Amino acid sequence: MPSRYEDWLRQAQRDSTHAQNALEDGDYDWACSAAQQAAEKAVKALFRFLAADAWGHSVSLLLGRLPEPYRPSAAVIDGAKELDKHYIPSRYPNSFDEGAPLDYYTKDEAIRSISHARAIITFCKGHIHQPKTDPHSLGESDPGMDPETPGA
Repeated sequence: MPSRYEDWLRQAQRDSTHAQNALEDGDYDWACSAAQQAAEKAVKALFRFLAADAWGHSVSLLLGRLPEPYRPSAAVIDGAKELDKHYIPSRYPNSFDEGAPLDYYTKDEAIRSISHARAIITFCKGHIHQPKTDPHSLGESDPGMDPETPGA
């Protein structure tokens, strides 16, 4: 069965475009929701590229579960934690005591969310477009690959 990581990555990029469009339309709740989805799908694309399973919707937890040579910086994880906070509240009115998500989300939150999602997509694409380690030894670096040097 094919990996389909490319399909996941393409959809991540599409969701990122949707987030930008929602921002431009003033739909800040949807921009945050689409940014979270974009980041989640990009990370799941990387897992599929590595022939590994990825379950759940927390982008920060998924990133933390990547094998050691594929883990991102603390800054990327922090951005993912901010995106995690948009998974449910950006979509459901019962996340708030009153009002709807559209009443609570701001332009600045949407801009930050899109920025975090783009950073995560770029991170995942960078690993997908370089040689991978042996999928049977996930967590151990390929001796010829320096995980500190992009594209090495």
